[in-house]
Amino acid sequence: MSKFIKKIEKNKAVPFCFLAVAVIMIGVGLVRGEHLVVLQKAVNICLECIGIG
Repeated sequence: MSKFIKKIEKNKAVPFCFLAVAVIMIGVGLVRGEHLVVLQKAVNICLECIGIG
């Protein structure tokens, strides 16, 4: 029975590890200014759709 409980606890840790990695990667992207690049590309695509850009 204790092996079963340890297996469940181990499986619960995996999503938190992925969450931690995601938060770290978002932080790295913000520090590098990637959000500004994405915004600029979105504006360019939007302007091309309506025929201005």
